This record gives sequence, structure tokens and C-alpha cells, in this order.
Amino acid sequence: MLYMIRQVHAGKKCIPAEIASGLAEHLGDEALSRREVEVLQHVAAGHQNRMIGAKLFIAEETVKVHMKHIKDKLNAKDRTESVTIGVRRGIIQL
Repeated sequence: MLYMIRQVHAGKKCIPAEIASGLAEHLGDEALSRREVEVLQHVAAGHQNRMIGAKLFIAEETVKVHMKHIKDKLNAKDRTESVTIGVRRGIIQL
């Protein structure tokens, strides 16, 4: 701890290992677009693609494309994991 204080005092940056590893997990993560966040919020609310499309005035197929992009960007296996990751990262709130 004293080492870190001395490093910071000397004008250097010092990040504890546990924080650095958490940051490294998301390094290079691509941010979701505004529309993808909207779609993810509707998924978290339990809405199906058809309903999401109707609420956002987009085609159901467009919702599916957004979901594919969301899963790819979050490295999620499915809708549920996408929501879980979104909540954990603070992208959406329940």
C-alpha cells in the first residue's frame, strides 16, 4: 500500500491488480448503440421480438438483428445472458 502511495505521489498511475484484471476483461468491448440498449431493455422486461418491434416501430427481423449484435458485442450465449451482462455492466437497469 505504501508503494502505491509513493507511486501516485511521484505522478505515476497505480491500479490494484484486482481492479486492473476487471478492467482488462472489458478492454476492447464494443459499446451498444442506443437502439441496442432499447432492445435489451425490452428483452429484460420479458417482451418477445414481435412486441419489441411494435413498441419501437421496427420490423421483428430488425429486432432479431439487433439481438444478434447485442449477443456478439456482449459475448453472450443467449438473451438471458445478454440481460445479465447488461445489468452487471450497468448498461441497463431492472
